[in-house]
Amino acid sequence: MSGTSGERRVASSPAAAPGPAPTLSIVVPVYNEGEAVETVLRALTAAVTTSHEILVVYDFEGDTTVPVITRLAAKLPTVRGHRNDIGRGVLNAMKSGIRASTGAYVLVSMADGSDEPAIVDRMVDLARGGADVVAASRYMRGGRQVGGPLLKRTLSRAAGLSLHWFAGVPVHDPTNNFKLYARRFLDSVTIESRAGFELALELTVKATLDGRQLAEVPTTWRDRTAGESNFRLRKWLPHYLHWYRVAFTGRLRRLAGRRPAPISRGR
Repeated sequence: MSGTSGERRVASSPAAAPGPAPTLSIVVPVYNEGEAVETVLRALTAAVTTSHEILVVYDFEGDTTVPVITRLAAKLPTVRGHRNDIGRGVLNAMKSGIRASTGAYVLVSMADGSDEPAIVDRMVDLARGGADVVAASRYMRGGRQVGGPLLKRTLSRAAGLSLHWFAGVPVHDPTNNFKLYARRFLDSVTIESRAGFELALELTVKATLDGRQLAEVPTTWRDRTAGESNFRLRKWLPHYLHWYRVAFTGRLRRLAGRRPAPISRGR
């Protein structure tokens, strides 16, 4: 199945409410989050004043999150469920949510409460000012990371800062999936990621090589306190390293006065 983010399809369940499209679509992939997701969705709803929709993307009808979404949708009109129709897994859930979204800007946020809803409006402001990618950054001044496995934290910080300082990536935290993308950018690229959370790194690297404007805001990231993480370091590390190499190759080509290799475009 194609991984082209530019394809636009209507959400499968339930249908989007009629009316003008929201400014912002928030895509929240879930997997058996159960009642814990309510706190996250209520926090987003309370913090984000930009007109928005929240697409909670699940893989199968038996997911324990589904009845919670159904109940909350009656109370929180911006929340709607969307069944991932590409294939199971967090990557496909994010891709499916992006396809189903209707806003001019798309934000990916996790369902585990690790992300910071209070900075979303600031991210939208930067996108309205011209940024195609806005990163929530743990590794810039004012940002921090609380908890999480030491190896994962160390690798993430090392990758992010080395890409920033040596590969010319404008933001300090390219691997964090808590990012906002302008529709104009998403419609211009084909998503090539094949595993988990590499999506954020891919899109950040592609935006950099394409000369797009990137921006960032500091964030405090907190490791989840309930449920099980879906992050699979050993399985996904080779895919992260691929985009890491792409970024450095592009940097070396620019320093040598050669044009970067063309990025994959949307169709």
